[in-house]
Amino acid sequence: MTAMTHVRPLPRMEGTFRFSTTETIKHAVLILGAVIVLIPFYVMVSYSMKSPSEIMTNTGGLFGAQELFRDDFCVKLGNAAEDCMVRPLIYNYTTAFEKAPLLLYLLNGVIVTLSIFAIQIVVALPCAYALAKLRWWGREAVFALVLFCLLIPVHAIALPLYIMLSKVGLTNTYAALIIPWTISVFGIFLMRQFFMTVPDDLIDAARMDGMSEYSIIWNVMLPTAIPALLAFGIFSVVAHWNDYFWPRIVITGNRDLFTPPLGLREFKGDADGDNFGPMMATATIIVTPLIVAFLLAQRRFIEGITLTGMK
Repeated sequence: MTAMTHVRPLPRMEGTFRFSTTETIKHAVLILGAVIVLIPFYVMVSYSMKSPSEIMTNTGGLFGAQELFRDDFCVKLGNAAEDCMVRPLIYNYTTAFEKAPLLLYLLNGVIVTLSIFAIQIVVALPCAYALAKLRWWGREAVFALVLFCLLIPVHAIALPLYIMLSKVGLTNTYAALIIPWTISVFGIFLMRQFFMTVPDDLIDAARMDGMSEYSIIWNVMLPTAIPALLAFGIFSVVAHWNDYFWPRIVITGNRDLFTPPLGLREFKGDADGDNFGPMMATATIIVTPLIVAFLLAQRRFIEGITLTGMK
């Protein structure tokens, strides 16, 4: 008698098909969102390499024809027309540095953003540690106030801040650009969420070794918080590097303190749009350091954001 062989049925594929369809839809939505975000950058880089006529007629593709065109401003200075023929790429980027002290504006941006970030760390780490690892009366109420402060827009407090700085004579100074943002409630919240993931046993061991609470913050918690600090650093530097609203208010009479966004005002386009090329070249130069910094810290940035969401 021949033994009957048991044949296992093939697995059903419906679930896999639905999963693949869902993933396809998700990726399509993400790609669409990425395209929408990248279009302004595409236009910015493209315009920075085009002549005024190509910009106004929206021709020339990404890089432009790179044909010689006459610089009308050069002609107005009394130079011969043949001596004022330039290529768009060279003209736009050289004008970005010649028409305004762009290097000075970039240096101001570095000084302001790094100073704000450094002081924010000095303030945020002890506050976050106290909210996450210390037990004291009113802790939850203080944390609720931190969350409430996250809801207050900067425009709502801009006028009181300006009046206070004006009363003490700090307008048109580096202090006016730095002091109002040295306390970051977002930084406190982000670091508190990260510190909640640090085991209490690590802190108890440090206390048993005789370390003070401040020593624990700077010698134990700080090294463990590097991913979260990098994530917060990206948010902080990008926000204050690109800030136009606040510097425009407090820096009015000292051109030497202009930050990079204020430097774009030097290239305000006229009715014929002749300044659009140098303006876009300046914007490209201003954005490039942020893109490079993010690409270098991308892995740590994602790691920091992920860890701050863990319990």
